[in-house]
Amino acid sequence: MHIVISGYYGFDNVGDEAILFSIIKNLRYLNSKINITVLSNNLESTKAMYGVNAVNRWKLKEISDVLKTADGLISGGGSLLQDTTGLKSIPYYTGIMRIAMMHGVPVFVYAQGMGPIHKSFNKWLVSSTLNKATGITVRDESSRQLLIDIGVNKEIIVVPDPVIGLDGSLFSTTWLRKQHISKPIVAVSVRDWPSEINFKERIARALDRLAQRNYSIVFVPMHGVHDYKTSMDTAALMKNRSFIAPGNISIGEKISIIGQANLLIGMRLHALIFSAITATPFIALSYDPKIDAFASIAEQPVAGHVCEDGWDDKSLTELALSQLADEKRQAAFLKEKIGPMKKSALKTTELAMKMFAEKSHA
Repeated sequence: MHIVISGYYGFDNVGDEAILFSIIKNLRYLNSKINITVLSNNLESTKAMYGVNAVNRWKLKEISDVLKTADGLISGGGSLLQDTTGLKSIPYYTGIMRIAMMHGVPVFVYAQGMGPIHKSFNKWLVSSTLNKATGITVRDESSRQLLIDIGVNKEIIVVPDPVIGLDGSLFSTTWLRKQHISKPIVAVSVRDWPSEINFKERIARALDRLAQRNYSIVFVPMHGVHDYKTSMDTAALMKNRSFIAPGNISIGEKISIIGQANLLIGMRLHALIFSAITATPFIALSYDPKIDAFASIAEQPVAGHVCEDGWDDKSLTELALSQLADEKRQAAFLKEKIGPMKKSALKTTELAMKMFAEKSHA
């Protein structure tokens, strides 16, 4: 069987790469001889990292040619069908699906987070494309409702994010060990985001308060140089010393750093998911509905939205201290909450493979 995977791959975004890692791991678990091609922005990196074939995601002729030989297209996971971070995302990802459909290749939408979708044309593009998909799975109820609201009339199944299926205890970090940190750790994941509120300054002041209470602050950049710069900017606003992990360390190392922390304060969705799979309590800082959605699923607090008032450094500090004081109970709660979701993450892959097999035999 030959499966093509489309998503935001080859851009040095740890969250999306962790999704790809998880999907490939599950596909190979179910079929050790499966042939996988990934549409990537960095062919050599993707080939080397996952041992797969890779095609340039921007060359539509090459994509069309490889889809002709495929038994199925997996679109996802991640937040692909949204028009907040760029106008090209929805036309691009629905375009890939439509090329597959043109060749009679079944399309499986894999645990995607949908929206926000603001433009009427984009709503039509998503609904008209997904109504022709073989299978649709989304990672939260709000994504399912959005698709229903814009006119998707096929069955939409809510499933866990693929990364939840990973066993966080299997990863290790040499970088953290080399820092010789003896104090309890508060891990931090920040990203840049346009806002009239200086949220980095609020975060920095809260981190200073925690550092003064004998916590070591460790920034974990999730999107390469982009988040590394934002981590540097936030650390520079602090009076106390902090640590910043390299942006280019492996997915496994980042999971392990968060797993060894006592608390995560995070903006990036997959930093929160890394917390969940390692049973590390977290506090979310929202910039997008997907952050609120996952915090709700994990039943962990949201300190506030980076574009809205209603929170400050003092309230963030108080919330952090409350989570830290209740750390053992929160960790046990997360382990119990995420446990069943880990098992069901594989079922999404099983569903995709079943649908592809049925279509090929039809």
